[in-house]
Amino acid sequence: MAFLKFNKSELVNLEYSLKREFIAANETGAYCNSSIVACNTRRYHGLLAVPVEELGGGKYMLLSALDESLVLGGKQFNLGIHCYGDTYEPRGHKYIVDFDADPVPVITYKVGGIVLTKTIMMVPDNDQVLIKYELLEAPSKVSLMLKPFLAFRSVHSLTSQNPEAYTGFDEVDGGVSFRLYDGFPDLNLQLSCKSVFKSQPYWYSGVTYSDEYRRGFDCREDLFVPGYFLTEFKPGDSLVFSASVNEINPKGLKRKFTDCHRKYDDIETYHDLLVHNAKLLKCDRGGKIRINAGFSWLETGLLRETITALPGLTLYADGNCAEFERILDTLIADEQERLFRRTTQVESPLRLTDTIQQYIHFGASEKHVWKKYGETLKGIIESYAPGRRKEVAMHPNGLLWAQMDGVALSWMNAYVYGRPVTERAGYQIETNAFWYNALCFAIDMETRYGSKNSGFVERWTPVRDLVKQNFQPMFWRPDWGYLVDYVNNGPNDQAVRPNQLFAICLDNIAVEDEIVSEVVMTINDELLTKRGLRSLSPRNEAYRGVYEGSQIDRDLAYHQGCAFPALLAPYIDVCFKMMGPVFYKRAEYLTEGFYQDVNKHGVGLFSELYDGDPPHEPHGAISCALSTAALLRIDYLLNKYKEENK
Repeated sequence: MAFLKFNKSELVNLEYSLKREFIAANETGAYCNSSIVACNTRRYHGLLAVPVEELGGGKYMLLSALDESLVLGGKQFNLGIHCYGDTYEPRGHKYIVDFDADPVPVITYKVGGIVLTKTIMMVPDNDQVLIKYELLEAPSKVSLMLKPFLAFRSVHSLTSQNPEAYTGFDEVDGGVSFRLYDGFPDLNLQLSCKSVFKSQPYWYSGVTYSDEYRRGFDCREDLFVPGYFLTEFKPGDSLVFSASVNEINPKGLKRKFTDCHRKYDDIETYHDLLVHNAKLLKCDRGGKIRINAGFSWLETGLLRETITALPGLTLYADGNCAEFERILDTLIADEQERLFRRTTQVESPLRLTDTIQQYIHFGASEKHVWKKYGETLKGIIESYAPGRRKEVAMHPNGLLWAQMDGVALSWMNAYVYGRPVTERAGYQIETNAFWYNALCFAIDMETRYGSKNSGFVERWTPVRDLVKQNFQPMFWRPDWGYLVDYVNNGPNDQAVRPNQLFAICLDNIAVEDEIVSEVVMTINDELLTKRGLRSLSPRNEAYRGVYEGSQIDRDLAYHQGCAFPALLAPYIDVCFKMMGPVFYKRAEYLTEGFYQDVNKHGVGLFSELYDGDPPHEPHGAISCALSTAALLRIDYLLNKYKEENK
């Protein structure tokens, strides 16, 4: 797509280009991530990061960078770029004339009469990155030097020169293999053409990640460069470089690159872009599919993120019901502790009911769904019975009280100096909204499809009725015109937050219809932006409209004003339910800005959050499962109501 391209004037401007990142990822959970000029600005940036089960399953950066140099007529032109403190050296970005990310990153360099393209692609089903170099123009033969920068560390940490690193190497077919430390996989570096590897071991000290510096984190590390590859090629030639945890046959690299490239669909529409992102965020490792919460530092398989994003990344992306169930089955198997015993996000297990309901609305059989997942949903409800969980208690009024001193027991879980910014101890509105919805659904399904002798319906029907009776009086403030965020034993909290949205958008709600309209009006007036819903009203003195500054500044802003795209999907859903197809144009207006932003922050990606203040700049993870899933759900709703309007 045209908007995923950048020209020379944009690329040579580091203030512009270093803020824009690309992601290449695959289904194994491996990824490649850098800025569009291939200068790493975060500790998470690098050419090959892979999950390592032997080290706990987290992601580890093996290959940080690969510097290219062109040699012609005795002159060497360095195409790489690194930051060392305030200095960039070499400054290879000055040779970049084009960047294209449709559907994989392609960087074009021009050095005098030489034109070279570099295409970066992850192999879909292997921990392997392929880089194809094509010499489009040159006055004669050109020598290409490739200098690998090795890291061998967790993506969350930095490394330094140390005597424990094994700096030797083994020869493999078409290249060399490294393993700096025990427990890591081998890193096999191989080329498709004849080349020479010249050993010149050296530690490059003080490599600086500018974005980490800006954010107040440790930002300097030492990277080991073992030497360089040297090869020659003439105009019209191409070669493929491979970095992989497995040794491969270098003679098949070109064919493999071509075959893998064919598997990447062209991106011609915004829906294509959303589906492409959905694929990036799903990880199939060991036969089990999990959702990656986001790139490049968010984890894979998180409970709330998976439950919430699952319908969007499967059902609304491509209608893949089988994949929906595979991911859900893996999550249930992985998360027994949080689903049934304890979790610091007390509403997360209850969200599963809404996910199941969306599956049924999409077309799944109620009987099949209840037969397969009924025991899980009933078990979750039973786990909130008095005395079962330490973090949350069911009170005699049927409502759930969440409290652990010094712990944020909700999705609003930022901390400063070890204390939660928004602790919200007491009756949380979204937790009790999900609680009521779960009770209503489970009782209804068990009545129709469950065992007549289970006692579940008889035991929990009175609780459901109590919640219905007490929910509205507990949270509704008619003189304020909105539902309060939480209630505890202190003064009423008057903060206008988006959590009240869940009291009106679920299948089963415990408030009257006129309150739904009042809440929507409040959201429209105080929380709604063109980049999602703010986490706090600007009228509140604690509001912070810009997500910038130190780590403390950002944590204070995270749930005190930042706008979240993920909240836009349930908002648009409830508005469509209220107004029908007449809301179509408004829904389009509220989403078009996200597609205008895909050429900044993450190129072709959908960001985790935005500033609450205009112009609503993107921040956080450059690719977010919750944001992507929300936009896919909205896209599905737009198509649905567009058809109804015909």
